[in-house]
Amino acid sequence: MAKYGCIGKKLTHSFSKEIHSKLADYEYELIELNEDEIEDFFKSKDFNAINVTIPYKQTVIPYLDSLSDVARRIGAVNTIVNRNGKLYGYNTDYYGMKALIKKIGIDLNGKKVLILGTGGTSKTARILTEDMGASEIITVSRSKTENYITYEEAVNEHSDANVIINTTPSGMYPDCEGIPIDISSFNELEGVMDAVYNPLCTNFVLKAKEKGVKAEGGLYMLVMQAVVAVEKFLDTEIPKTVADNVFASVFASKENIILTGMPGSGKSTVGKLLNIDGFSFVDTDEEIEKRCGCTIKELIGSKGEKYFRDLETQVIKDISPKACQIISTGGGAVLREENVIALKRNGKIFFINADPDRLCPTDNRPLSDTADKLKNLYDERIDIYKTTADVVVPDMSTPEEEAEFILKARTELIM
Repeated sequence: MAKYGCIGKKLTHSFSKEIHSKLADYEYELIELNEDEIEDFFKSKDFNAINVTIPYKQTVIPYLDSLSDVARRIGAVNTIVNRNGKLYGYNTDYYGMKALIKKIGIDLNGKKVLILGTGGTSKTARILTEDMGASEIITVSRSKTENYITYEEAVNEHSDANVIINTTPSGMYPDCEGIPIDISSFNELEGVMDAVYNPLCTNFVLKAKEKGVKAEGGLYMLVMQAVVAVEKFLDTEIPKTVADNVFASVFASKENIILTGMPGSGKSTVGKLLNIDGFSFVDTDEEIEKRCGCTIKELIGSKGEKYFRDLETQVIKDISPKACQIISTGGGAVLREENVIALKRNGKIFFINADPDRLCPTDNRPLSDTADKLKNLYDERIDIYKTTADVVVPDMSTPEEEAEFILKARTELIM
């Protein structure tokens, strides 16, 4: 049995092993257990320390000899340390969420907070926001009870909330299209936190940022709770600079690089020059041609532009949830908002702003096969390219310079 690890029911998409490998020098295993295996696992006590995730954060409590004050108040445990046969339980999610709130830069003192969901993470959020001085804390559930309001009530009666914390799985991979609540009417909103970390940026977070609200997904929380867990595991202290560097490293290892721009702007050339360990290069136009078994010119000629755009959207939806990719998009991919949203959930968009004089018509692209068509497309799309981009890559002398610019800008964004 592993001496360090994480127990849960389904751990296929867990990032914990990768995070712990960057924080400490020990073997860390992902241990999937069914409910009927929990008792034997704790009777054997064949581990030094473990993390606990869904759905066992409350299940494990009866097997423990001691609970930290925070874990007792929350009623959930996600970290257990075996000290000479005695099991000590902690809740490091509390500290991870606290670090996330500080990273966003929100002061909860005197603020009205909505907490979406009623599970273990919701209880963590309630205790933490109480400790941070929130003046009013309301928990939102699908079913109304004495202690919970409904989502409809939240929108209609509490649109003056200052902070919303999502602790539900809404928007989590593979159901990335989900969003827990419509925030369009929340005009006093100052901050949004989402415990979901896969995708890196949920629709909930994206919508908040569109609204000009400070917002962040759950990866920083996940890394920072792991930092506190390692400190408990090894009775040590990890400097904040080390913790932040680990977060940046994990984030960089997951976040896609999306290249947008006009036909002929060199997206594929630049993309193939971005040599990042573990990353693969994907060209959405090539993926479309694989699926339809013909060239894009032939596809548009036989089925029309709308059919092509629909297929393009499907390809983007299929590939964007995967991490560790450099994605070169077709020239018109950003014309559909749903494409931009799908790409931004797991990536940053870099617009290669090639000088129009350098763009050449190509016969294999019927929408830009003449100089006049190309100029008209440029005029129609330039503002969309700029507004949808996270970074505008200026026109440079060589693709190598543009690739270097992208890598540097990406590092600065993450840090």
